[in-house]
Amino acid sequence: MANKVLIVDDAAFMRMMIKDILTKNGFEVVGEAQDGQEAIDKYEETSPDLVTMDITMPEMDGITALKEIRQSHPEAKTIMCSAMGQQAMVIDAIQAGAKDFIVKPFQADRVIEAIQKALD
Repeated sequence: MANKVLIVDDAAFMRMMIKDILTKNGFEVVGEAQDGQEAIDKYEETSPDLVTMDITMPEMDGITALKEIRQSHPEAKTIMCSAMGQQAMVIDAIQAGAKDFIVKPFQADRVIEAIQKALD
């Protein structure tokens, strides 16, 4: 059975890119969200195996959303995505419970590697 993934990014283009990489590699995209609050709601609706979460978004950022999801679902697996590979953000994301961190623009093989590692 395909692993279910929720894609969270405020840029539709980025969601489309990730979705393309995932579907070509046998993953099922069960939902998309464009901000942190929507991500929390979609997580409850779809119960994904993994979330790809942008950090910088309007309304609620990815790290806050990650913390909220993990409060009610400590087993939640999340990979953070950001164009800003700043050390502090990476550390914040990992401390909040992210399994990995991928930097935009994405390399398809790096995305798949991070996801497989997080799901193992």
